[in-house]
Amino acid sequence: MAKLLLNLRYVPDDEAADVCAFLDAAGLEWYQTRPSPFGISHGGIWLRNNDDLPEAKRLMADYQRERQARARAERDRAEREGTAETFGDIVRADPVRVAMIVLAIVFLIGLMAVPGYLLSR
Repeated sequence: MAKLLLNLRYVPDDEAADVCAFLDAAGLEWYQTRPSPFGISHGGIWLRNNDDLPEAKRLMADYQRERQARARAERDRAEREGTAETFGDIVRADPVRVAMIVLAIVFLIGLMAVPGYLLSR
């Protein structure tokens, strides 16, 4: 019976390819399901053999640890070089979106304050 190793919801393509590659390198049998046309399922990477699950989880943990270290190193390098994305960069890139989000936050805070205001009267 197959076991789900990785749900592909919000998983970048490069990460899914890396997982497939290390499963192949370890000689583990797997298959990938595609996302459903209506967005109900986002697909997944499945192991064909239940006995391979502990080894696959160990490999996955090692991969995630390495990927996390690599991502943190890239972020640190970008911060040192001054190329890391900042809030100012986001505002300059899409000011309307940022303004709409700020207005929505203010509206929701105001909406949450109305019951307290009405009870205090």
